[in-house]
Amino acid sequence: MGIVVQKFGGSSVANPECMARVAKRVIECRKAGNQVVAVVSAPGDTTDELISLSKKITNQPSCREMDMLLATGEQMSIALLAMAIHNLGYDAISLTGPQAEIITNDVHSKAKIICINAERIKSELDSGKIVIVAGFQGKTANGEITTLGRGGSDTTAVALAAALKADMCEIFTDVDGVYTADPRIVPQAKKLATISYDEMLELASLGAVVLQPRSVEFAKLHNVKLHVRSSFNHNEGTIVQEVSAMEKEMVVSGVAHDLNVAKMTLFDVPDVPGIAQKLFSALAKENINVDMIIQSNSRNEYNDISFTIEKEDTSKALAIVEKVKTEIGAKGVTFDDQVAKVSIVGAGMKSNSGVAAKMFEALAEENINIQLIATSEIKISCIIDRENAQKAVQAIHSKFGLDNELSQLKIS
Repeated sequence: MGIVVQKFGGSSVANPECMARVAKRVIECRKAGNQVVAVVSAPGDTTDELISLSKKITNQPSCREMDMLLATGEQMSIALLAMAIHNLGYDAISLTGPQAEIITNDVHSKAKIICINAERIKSELDSGKIVIVAGFQGKTANGEITTLGRGGSDTTAVALAAALKADMCEIFTDVDGVYTADPRIVPQAKKLATISYDEMLELASLGAVVLQPRSVEFAKLHNVKLHVRSSFNHNEGTIVQEVSAMEKEMVVSGVAHDLNVAKMTLFDVPDVPGIAQKLFSALAKENINVDMIIQSNSRNEYNDISFTIEKEDTSKALAIVEKVKTEIGAKGVTFDDQVAKVSIVGAGMKSNSGVAAKMFEALAEENINIQLIATSEIKISCIIDRENAQKAVQAIHSKFGLDNELSQLKIS
């Protein structure tokens, strides 16, 4: 008998009908001879509704109290799913993140999992129960409730799979796998049968919302096999694992876009050692994640530093950068939250030339201006005007032949 961890997102448990469907799906896995741990998110738009409710009380709630509030959404789901499974004649028990002994650091609203004491879960599984765990949450060493940030239920599921040495971690969503682009933007997008951890990590961090980036990092670190599939059908999805030969088959695996981006630029920065350290240390101290960083060549002993952050951090970041500007003697700060990031990802980029040129050609043909460029071995990202994001994704997807059958995806 193997162990399977199944994660169901908010849309999968949005109403009683969906909850009943998930209960049947979990029981199917149990009847196949597996021990099953189900990880669930809050129902539907519950988290957004709780955030809106808090704003009717105050515009500046404490992070601790927000965690207390938001954790209730998943608690609703686990109890209701347990009831649905009981109603179908199977034994189940629901556990909150703290009850499941998911231990995190003390960064409220963006906590990271430190360790999991899986003994309680193992005991419940061995007694014949289906175990249902609240995603997105845990507790500190001092017993404070924390949340893991948006998409944190994916991380919960993968971390539990690692702790339990599960045979498989199934991520059920409202799409039936990982596609070469968002099918809502590119109807011709193709579902990938398999993708490597590295490629999936890049796509996830670049805006492909099918998986949360930290969950993919965890899966790669602990070699957890992932199966991304739909909770609304039984189609095979996309397997995420180490695939050594994938780069021989495909140069570009997918096109991602991210609208939750803001660009900041610090102008006329003195070109002396230690400036970048002061700027990015100050941002890191406030848990602001910086993505792309571009520093211009020195001109008359001054340069410019541009970087991107999540749009929701703009106000906090602007206050920090204004303070640093004064300290280092820079001349000005600008920000733009009407930008988007478009990216291509593919293991085949390592051994094929001309990939960047082909991407830039696609954008040029659509008269789309590139503001920033960042590259790695398996990705190329560009910052462009937000209004051009959809057009850019479609053009790039077509330029690399991703509209065609996957077997033909090679640079000519």
